[in-house]
Order: sequence, then C-alpha cells, then structure tokens
Amino acid sequence: MEKIEMLYEGKAKKIYSTEDTDKVIVEYKDDATAFNGEKKGQISEKGKLNAKISTIFFELLEQKGIPTHLVEQLNETDVLTKKLDIILVEVVMRNIAAGSIAKRLGLEEGTELKKPVLEFYYKSDELGDPMINEYHIYAEELASKAELDTIKDLAFKINEILVEFLADKGIDLVDFKLEFGKGTDGKVYLGDEISPDTCRFWDSKTKKKLDKDRFRRDLGEVEGAYQEILKRLEGSNS
Repeated sequence: MEKIEMLYEGKAKKIYSTEDTDKVIVEYKDDATAFNGEKKGQISEKGKLNAKISTIFFELLEQKGIPTHLVEQLNETDVLTKKLDIILVEVVMRNIAAGSIAKRLGLEEGTELKKPVLEFYYKSDELGDPMINEYHIYAEELASKAELDTIKDLAFKINEILVEFLADKGIDLVDFKLEFGKGTDGKVYLGDEISPDTCRFWDSKTKKKLDKDRFRRDLGEVEGAYQEILKRLEGSNS
C-alpha cells in the first residue's frame, strides 16, 4: 500500500490517502507539543515508538472485541488504518487524579478515584479543546445519542481491558484520551492512537512518570520513558 496524497498533518501524525478509498496511511512523527501547541520540541524516535506501542494496544483491543481503525503496521512509522470521519469529541478516562482534574477538584495528584471518571472535550485547537458535556454534544450535533452511547460503552470497556493488561506490566493507567470516528460503513470505531502521548502511565511501585508529562514538565529522560513502555508491552518488566 503506497501513500498518494497527504490529507492532513497534525501535531503528532500525518495522514495520507491510498489507492483504497476506504483506507489511509498514518505516519507517526517525532514532533512533540504540549499546552495546546505552546510548547514544541522533538523526542528522538518517538514516531516509531508510538507507532509500535499504539499498534500493540489496538491489536489487544481488537482481540477483546473493540472495533478499531487498525488494519496493519506497514513499517516502523507507518500504520494502515480504516478511513474515519472523526467525531469532534475527545474522550478522556481518568482512574487517578492528575493534571487538570487534580487542579479543578483540589485533589492531590495520585489520589485514586473511587470510580473511573469519563470526560468530554470539544476537539478544537482554536478553542483550546474546552470541556463539554452531553448537552453541548447534542446541541452542536457533534454525535447522535446512539453514537455517544456507543462511545461511552466502548470507553469503559477499553479502560477495563487496559487497566488489567498494564497492571500485569507494572504500570498504572492514570488517565488517557480516546478519539472515535465513523467508518465508510457508518459504524463507530476507535481511532487516533494510544501511546505515551495520549496516556499517563506511572510505574506501579515508584510512581515514576512514563509518558509525555516528562516533556510537559521538563523532567528529562523523555525518550527513555517511551522506550520503557514499549519494552514492558513486549514482555520485559524492569
């Protein structure tokens, strides 16, 4: 499968058309951004690390019955996926207080939440991805009730699958962002990526951050954190 035309370039990926109108090639970049693009940089080999990490997660979810956009990984940085019409609602699932929820609710970072918290954000770089609720989603016709019900159901199932999978790897899944889209068949699929760019991963024992927070907060060892996640996913705990 060959790249024909670049359809879109985002902060972390480029999307290309292919000879199959139902499929696109996603190329993962080394570029890193934070705070809605205000902080920019590069993380060495991030593209190939995230492409592999995300593929591992999507293959796991497919095996567990979650419909995803994944078709196959083509090379180190390129992944063939179903073409999706992305629903402009970012879905955030939180298991442990960190980042914005800790500030909003006055919680100490690291506080375990009694139940997983599901949040919605309007996918808009111009507006800074503001938090929204179901009423906003329906008012702006971002998704139908049936689509949103499907998204919520899938989000909680994905959370259960990933929490259990990562616990066995010595990793706490603190929180993560998901994006969904509609395929050419009209069905809702999980899209985008699942990686240290879109998740907070902490070492279960030391609580060391193994994700993009190391870049956001200038903690150093950014490349090493991404490499550590891949190493554990491939079966080597440290």
